[in-house]
This record gives sequence, C-alpha cells and structure tokens, in this order.
Amino acid sequence: MPKSFFTVLILAVIALAIFFGLLNYESIPNKNDGKVSVVTTLFPYYDFARIVGGDKTDVSLLLPPGVEAHSFDPKPSDIFKINSADIFVYTGDFMEPWAKDILTGINNKKLSVVKAGDIVNLLERSEEGLGSGIDPHIWLDFSNSENIVDGILSAFVRKDPKNSDFYIENAHELKNELKDLDNSFKIGLSNCQTKTLIYGGHSAFGYLFKKYGLNYLAAQGIAPDSEPTARDLARLINELKKDNIRYVFYEELSSPKIAETISGETGAKLLFLNTAEKITKEDLNNKVSFIDIMKNNSVNLKTGLECQY
Repeated sequence: MPKSFFTVLILAVIALAIFFGLLNYESIPNKNDGKVSVVTTLFPYYDFARIVGGDKTDVSLLLPPGVEAHSFDPKPSDIFKINSADIFVYTGDFMEPWAKDILTGINNKKLSVVKAGDIVNLLERSEEGLGSGIDPHIWLDFSNSENIVDGILSAFVRKDPKNSDFYIENAHELKNELKDLDNSFKIGLSNCQTKTLIYGGHSAFGYLFKKYGLNYLAAQGIAPDSEPTARDLARLINELKKDNIRYVFYEELSSPKIAETISGETGAKLLFLNTAEKITKEDLNNKVSFIDIMKNNSVNLKTGLECQY
C-alpha cells in the first residue's frame, strides 16, 4: 500500500484515540516548529491572535466561513485540533454552547483557554417581540475588544515568555488602532440626521449602538435562527415611514430578503453592515482585518444615518 495511506491511517488512529481519551497529549510530537498553536472560534479572535502573535504563532479559525457559532457541530478532527493546541479562544456558553463539553472531555492539561465572555462587560438586551438574553457580539464594543486582546496577550506570554516583548508590542499597537477606531466612530456618529437604524437581520449591534447613543431596531432576535413575524416587519416599516428613514441595513453572509422586503415597501435603499462574526473565504485568504471591516461599517453607518462629518 502507498505510504500516504499509512500516514492517513496513523493520524486517524491518533485522532480517535485522543477523542476517546486513550492517548496522552504529551505523546503527540510538535508539528508547529516551536510556534505557539492557537485555535479560535470566531473571526475577531482569529484576527486579534494573528496580529498579536505574528510569525511566532500558528493561528487557525475553527468555524468555516459562513457557519453560525451557535449551531456549529464539531467533528472529531475539530476536537483533535483543540486538544492539540496550546491556546483556545472562544466567547462562552451563550455563543458556543458546544465548547463546554469539548473542554470537559479533552485530556490536554497544558491547554490555555481564553474565555472572552469572562473578561468583558456583557450587555443583556430585551426587545419587544424579540425576546431577551445576553448579546454575544461582545467585540462590537471596542473597549471589550481591547480586553480580549489583553486576554490573548496574557496567554501568549504564559506560553512563550521569551518572546513576551514581541507580543506586548504587537498588542499595544493593535489596542491603539482600536482606540483610534472608537474615537472615529464617536466623532463620525455624533452629528446625524437620524439616530435610528433599521436592520434586516438578527439583533447583533447592541454593544455598538449603546456606546454611541443610537437607536437600533432589528427584524430578528439575538439568536441567528430567530425568524421575524409579519408583525415585526410591519413595526419596522412603520418606523421607517414615520421617521422618514431612507436606508435599511442587511447582514453578512445571509440572504438580504428581509431587508429587500422592507426596502420594497418603503423605497429605502440597502446598505451592508458586518458584525465580523464570520467572513467569506475570499476575505479570509486576503487577510481582511477586523479593523478593515469596522472602517467599512463606519462609512455605511454615516451614510445610512445621514451624518455630517
């Protein structure tokens, strides 16, 4: 049989052994050439870790582009990847409910876990007809993003203290960019014709809009699988007409059908607004950054809210 077949077979046996707890992690050879290996669930964490870690780390994004974190169904290979990593970064049970069982079951005692939801200020939202709960899109408050960068930095320094100065400098530069981004949003959204945004997607921008004193009406609840009712759509359409709002926003990697329906009833123009929770494979390959995405959001928000800047 070809050598490649045996290689695949051995790797499969190792993965299954780890999955069932039969093989100790320490017996697995290091395949990262001394680099700190990091597994992240969502794009913002991936991007922050990639920037802070630079060429001294190997950072991977666990969820494929377009897959929702809430409903993600990890395969044995995903569990193997987490078990083999040095650092795992995720939000918490309210965003990745499947992660708790994985972390309980793996046998990598050296795995450092960054639970971002534990190091930020959480926002609980309650909206008429849309339910209530913790808003998991924590990175859309840029102060939260700075805290997440600090959490990732601490994990890098613990794992690789000899390169701590390198990580600290990268984190410092990234946090300065996030501060500049925050200031840009504050200035850009301070003088707008309307303070209300109509969003034809799930309720994901609570952090951002609370921070900058804006009103936010979404067609769906916080959970991405929530479905709007005819009453929900009528409420948004009435709001658009009442306040003479000229734009309606739609979300990334989802059908803009809801926004198009609202647009068709009101004549409002469509604009794109990206949570950065998930990005396209093309953007991932092109190394589009969280900062890039938020700058594009800023442009569209200032257009949609008719801001003077």
